Amino acid sequence: MSTENELFSAVDALLEQVAQDDLPAPAERKRLREAAGLSQAQIAKALDARREAVGNWETGKTEPRPPKRAAYARLLEGLAARFPAPAADEPAAPVPASAPVIPEAFTGPAPAPDPAAEPPAPPAPVAAVRPAPAVKPASSSRRPGAKKAAPKTTAPVAVDLRFENGPLAVIDVDADGQVSAYCVGGLVLDVPAKSIPALVDWTLEEARLGQPRLHRYGRDADPILILTGSALQRYGLPDTLSDEERSAGRLKDGHKVIKQIEKAGLQMTQRGLGPWARLYREPVGSHRRCVQLCIPAWNALDAREWDNQSRPLLPAMHPADLARYLGLYAQRVTTPRGTTSTTGLELMTALRPPTRAEKNPATGEFERAFNEGALTRVYPVVDCEVPDEHPALEGKFSRAHQRTPAEMLMEEPYDWCRPLTDDECMQPYLVAIDINMSFAAATNGLTVGLNGPTHLTDRPAFDPKLPGSWLVDLSHVDLSRVEIGGRTVDGDRLPSPFTQWGTRPEGPAWYSTPTVAYAAELGFDVAPLEAYVRTETGRYFDPWYKRLREAYIETMADLGVTTDLTDQEFLDAMARRKQTDPVLALLETAIKATAKGGIGKLRQRSGGKVPYYQPYPALQRETWRPDIRAAVLATQRVGVHRKLMKTAAAADLYPTSIGTDAIVYPSPGPSPLDFLPRTPDGKPIPGGFRLGVSPGMVKHQGTQSVLWAEQLFEERGGVVNVSNLIKTDPHAGEGE
Repeated sequence: MSTENELFSAVDALLEQVAQDDLPAPAERKRLREAAGLSQAQIAKALDARREAVGNWETGKTEPRPPKRAAYARLLEGLAARFPAPAADEPAAPVPASAPVIPEAFTGPAPAPDPAAEPPAPPAPVAAVRPAPAVKPASSSRRPGAKKAAPKTTAPVAVDLRFENGPLAVIDVDADGQVSAYCVGGLVLDVPAKSIPALVDWTLEEARLGQPRLHRYGRDADPILILTGSALQRYGLPDTLSDEERSAGRLKDGHKVIKQIEKAGLQMTQRGLGPWARLYREPVGSHRRCVQLCIPAWNALDAREWDNQSRPLLPAMHPADLARYLGLYAQRVTTPRGTTSTTGLELMTALRPPTRAEKNPATGEFERAFNEGALTRVYPVVDCEVPDEHPALEGKFSRAHQRTPAEMLMEEPYDWCRPLTDDECMQPYLVAIDINMSFAAATNGLTVGLNGPTHLTDRPAFDPKLPGSWLVDLSHVDLSRVEIGGRTVDGDRLPSPFTQWGTRPEGPAWYSTPTVAYAAELGFDVAPLEAYVRTETGRYFDPWYKRLREAYIETMADLGVTTDLTDQEFLDAMARRKQTDPVLALLETAIKATAKGGIGKLRQRSGGKVPYYQPYPALQRETWRPDIRAAVLATQRVGVHRKLMKTAAAADLYPTSIGTDAIVYPSPGPSPLDFLPRTPDGKPIPGGFRLGVSPGMVKHQGTQSVLWAEQLFEERGGVVNVSNLIKTDPHAGEGE
C-alpha cells in the first residue's frame, strides 16, 4: 500500500506532466511575478536559467523547455493561488498611434500612416525588474478611508507597450553599487549602463519609458531620467555646478562627460548638458529617439514650484517617492519639461498642436497643414499689448517713460484694500477665502483670438464676440449705487472692476474684451475710440482646462478632499490634507503652479537676459500671445467683482482687501461659514462664493483678528493689503 508521500509524489508528477502543455499567457506570467515582488533574476536563479530567458518567457519571445518548463509552471500555479487576477475585463489591446510622430530634428512634413503597412515589430525585451524597497509611510498613494472621484468610464485603459514602464524613472545607486531605475507604481529596473551614453541607449532600447501623445497630431513625450546625487557620482557628473556654469545654465564643454557624449555620437540641444538636458540620436523614419535628463542637484526642480519652499522635501526624498511624485504629475498633467510654467505652456501645445502632415492630392506629397482651433503662426504685435522692452517699442518711448493706461493694456488681477468702517472694526475676525485655481477657472469656455490683429478706427461699435483690445473711456461708469436683484449695493466699498488697484478710471484706457463686456453687462454705454481685434476665434483653452481640472480633482480626492463633501467636511478635509500624504501635497502645489505659470508664459518677458528692444527667444513662439493672457486676467478680475456684487446684494457684506484671488471679509466667527451668505433653504446664494474643491470655488485661506490688522496698519503707517498675510496654510493664496 502506497504511503501518503508516495501518493503526493505521484500527483505532483501528474501535475508536472500537465504543466508541459499549460502555461499562463506571457502577460500573466509577468503580472504574477510582480505581484509577488520577485525579480527576473530571482526566478532565473531558482530555475537555474538566465535572467534574459525569464524576460523572454514574459514577453512571449521564447517558451521554457523541460525540465525548466514544469518547474516554472509549478511556480506560476502557486503564485496564481496567492495572487489571483483582479475581477475585470481583459485589458484592451494597445492602440496604435493614429498619426505619425514628427521629430524635432525633422522640419518637413511627416508621412501619414499607411493602412496597409505591416504592424510594428514586438517590443524589445524589458530590462531586469526588482521590487521596490520599503519606503516611508508617506509614499502610500491613498490614506485609509479616503474617498476618490469616480472614474468617468469603467472601460479598461489601453496600455501602450512602448511605454509600459511609465513616463520616467529616477536613477539611483545603492550602497552595493547597484544602479536602479525607480519607475511609477513601485517598479524598479536594473540598469546595466556604466556611462551617460550607455544610459541613454539603454533607455531608448530597453527601458520602455515615455508617454503617448495627448493629441493625434502631437508627438509622444520623451522618456525622462531623474539623476540622484549618487547617480551623478556614478556617471562622473559634479554634485553642483560652478558659478560660471550656473550662469550659463550648462556644464562646461570640456568636461569628460561631454566628451563621452560626443564620442558616442549623441547630440545635444544648444542648451548643452544642464539641469534639463536632451540627448538624442538621429530619428529612424518618423520615430524620435530622445532622452531628457533631469538633475535636481543642479536646481532642475526649483523649490518655488516643485517643492515646499519653507520645508523642502525633495533633497531627502526616497527615489521611489520622487518617481511617484513626478510620475503621477506626468500621468495626470504631462511629462515635466522644466519649470511648471514651461510645462503648462507645453501642455497647451501638446493638446492643440499647431500643424499636421496632410497629403496633397495633386502631388501625392505630404505637406504641412495647420490644425483648426490651434495657435499656428507668429503674427504682428500691437504696441499697446506688448511689455516695455519689446522691440516694437524702440524709439517710441524714452527708457524713463512710464506708459499710461491709454498707451498700454494693463489687465492684471486685483491688488486692492480699503480702511475698515466703524461697524467692521467691531467684528472680531478677518477671514480670508481663496479661489481654487482662479486663472485656470477663468479659461473655462473663454473665447480667444486665434489669428492676427485687425485695426478698427473711427469709433468702432463694441462687439463682445471679438477678442482683442479696445481703447475706451470708462471714467463715467459710476458704481457707487448699483441695483442688483432689486437691492442697492454700496459700490464705494467695492473695488472698481476696471483697474488692478480697484480705483476708478480717469480717462480713456486700453481694455481687453471681457472688461468692456462687463461694463456693458452692468448697463453702461461703451464707446470705443479704436480697437485691435481678432476675427478668427475659438475656445483654445478648453482641453487644457479640462486636463488640469481633472488632475487637480483626482489629486485632491487622493488627499481626502472630494466633490461630495458638505461645507464643514470640506473645511475639515482641507485643513488636514497636507498631513495626509506629503508627496501628494507637493503634487497639488505643482498642478496649481502649472496652471498659473502657463498663463504667465503667454506674455513671457526677457528677464533682463537681453538688452532692451532686442528680440528674445519667447517672441518666436506661436504661443507668445499677450492679448490672450490679458483676456484671461480680465476674465478672472471681473469674475471676482461679479461675485462681490452678488454677495453685497444678498447680505450687505463687503470685502476689506483683495490680493489676486484671496479675498478678506470681516466676520463674527473664525470660519467662512460664519459670514458667507445663504439662501433661506441653506444653500449658497446664486452667483456668490461657494465652498468646494472645484476650480472657481473657494476654500479657507486663514483667519486673523481685527485687532491684528489695526496694529499692522499702525506699524506700517496706513492701510495695508493683508489678503496674502492672512494664511493658515503658508502656501495658499499665491495666485493659483
